[in-house]
Amino acid sequence: MTARRGRRRAPPTEPEYRPGQLLDWTDSSHWDHTGPRPCRYCGFPTQMRDSHRSPAHKTCAEEALARQAAEAADAYHQNGQTT
Repeated sequence: MTARRGRRRAPPTEPEYRPGQLLDWTDSSHWDHTGPRPCRYCGFPTQMRDSHRSPAHKTCAEEALARQAAEAADAYHQNGQTT
């Protein structure tokens, strides 16, 4: 069997993030059967749990991750790490 040789795709110029597609919470461990508790981000009730078992809506967690990534990128640029 021969290896496929093809052109490599260039990295995307802009992030291909679409809300609702960043995290995969299809595993049943993200669901708490004991009942809803307030989301750690928005305060509204949810039965979803993040990887640390803290109550969080999937979309709230994605927004928080996107915000953290943007803040880290800003801090990186402000510290003169890029030209």
